[in-house]
Amino acid sequence: MKSDRLLLEAEKALIPIFSKIDAQVKQNLKKVLIALRDHRLGVQHFASVSGYGHNDLGRETLDRVFAQVMEAEAAAVRVQFVSGTQAIACGLYGVLRPGDEMLAVAGAPYDTLEEVIGLRGQHQGSLKDWQIDYRQLELTEQGTIDWSGLNTAVTKKTRLVLIQRSCGYSWRQSLSISEIQRIVESVKQQNPNTVCFVDNCYGEFVSDLEPTAVGVDLMAGSLIKNPGGTIVTAGGYIAGKKELVEMAACRLTAPGIGSSGGATFDQNRLLFQGLFLAPQMVGEAIKGSHLIAYVFEQLGYRVNPLPLEPRRDLIQAVQLGSAEKLIAFCRAIQQHSPVDSYVEPIPGEMPGYASQLVMAGGTFIDGSTSEFSADGPLREPYIVFCQGGTHWTHIAIALEAAITAVFN
Repeated sequence: MKSDRLLLEAEKALIPIFSKIDAQVKQNLKKVLIALRDHRLGVQHFASVSGYGHNDLGRETLDRVFAQVMEAEAAAVRVQFVSGTQAIACGLYGVLRPGDEMLAVAGAPYDTLEEVIGLRGQHQGSLKDWQIDYRQLELTEQGTIDWSGLNTAVTKKTRLVLIQRSCGYSWRQSLSISEIQRIVESVKQQNPNTVCFVDNCYGEFVSDLEPTAVGVDLMAGSLIKNPGGTIVTAGGYIAGKKELVEMAACRLTAPGIGSSGGATFDQNRLLFQGLFLAPQMVGEAIKGSHLIAYVFEQLGYRVNPLPLEPRRDLIQAVQLGSAEKLIAFCRAIQQHSPVDSYVEPIPGEMPGYASQLVMAGGTFIDGSTSEFSADGPLREPYIVFCQGGTHWTHIAIALEAAITAVFN
């Protein structure tokens, strides 16, 4: 079957799902609009201050808007976060103290957190260097949470439970909001003082609720993923209970300064506008993920999640089975990107990752995974992970070329 004919078939089959996604977008956009109205957003909030960033009205208002959207007590949205990994690390270092224990309940964490924890690397000030113990609850053979093991996994020493919402570079289902709520309930029954912390990268606006709305104490993510709406130039956020957000902010700035510092470098308008655009951009990316899954399953490849399954994040994985196909797929995506289409992706080392990666990311914001990108580690079974997309039609155009490249 020709790729254009296959894509046309997929588009027709997915019309009912696309309609449901549009309804979800409307619901999340309404939530954002209400928060902007409640906090009286005006053009005066687009100005910023220099230096220390004291009394930045726009930044302070954005924090309150973001917290309301996420149904959290407080939030700190900052361009000073280099990445989602740094936002997560600030949350971990803010809460944990020497002698505490962190328990990861969704198997191995994302690659870039391994050196933060101390699973790789030495003497870099990891949690391990600070005598913070680490355990992880392995997933079942089916790639799901070990619910039976979780019910007895938390001890008096367990200060923080790490919940990675997205599948990352693993072949498992990302967590649903209801599963996250169930994890929180199990943890709190065993130790009410244990902090439930969610790595929320790729998950924002996929559902009508966020983890902080179902009992999560603290969460963090990146602004060049979902909540930046594809236009925010850099940064990350932390949201949750006020005391915990401030503890995390003190790790970004310094004790005594916390969330009260940090100039926004005239980025306030983009930060507000990105949040306004985010529900729509997430909806388009979700449509694209359904399209990728439908087409490649028809071609006989294993896909995760399946084409007609509801989405839990923006990541669509396709098991290609060889390094050559993985590289060919990424090259086709790069060639149909709006930026750097002439660049040829080649495998290479990437700071924070254990394996060589091949990455396609011709994006307006460098490294943005809310724009359409594809990447994967060069290790068996050679899975390509696709994410983002400003509009599903762009994904369809790039996908047509990727099908041809893989089969050639």
